[in-house]
Amino acid sequence: MNIQKAIEELDKKRKEALEKVFNVTTESLNKIYKTLLPGTMAKLEQIDKYDLMKGVHLRVAFNGVWKKSLSELSGGQSSLLALSLILALLRYKPAPIYIFDEIDAALDLSHTANLGLMLKQEFPQSQFIVISLKDGMFSNANVLYRVSYVDGSSKIERLTKSTL
Repeated sequence: MNIQKAIEELDKKRKEALEKVFNVTTESLNKIYKTLLPGTMAKLEQIDKYDLMKGVHLRVAFNGVWKKSLSELSGGQSSLLALSLILALLRYKPAPIYIFDEIDAALDLSHTANLGLMLKQEFPQSQFIVISLKDGMFSNANVLYRVSYVDGSSKIERLTKSTL
């Protein structure tokens, strides 16, 4: 009987922890997505309103109208939504460093700049190594490194604002 009681207690703790992650992530997701793409809303919605363990749907609205499917989103909108979800999860349990490789590839310059600014303002406790080819990300960086391939080997150069 003690084993059954221990299992029930662990199940209860697991459900409480999952609900906490769900609530914090949903709140952060909406805030981040609205920041990156004004006029939108995003949320996680339980598949079964009584049992979070059955999974969640990711939902998006533009100007108050909820999309029926995420397939209706453009490549940039999808990228911003995916980034928002990742950043919302990171908000729940932050790490000291993140490495992003061309997270802005599907974004135009204004959204890239907005993303760079949001990372700088909303995650001051974290370090980001961001690989990007766009000026919008560069303008929000504290330190820039240019990597080039010269005569068969890579060359790394630290840039300053005056050498840009």
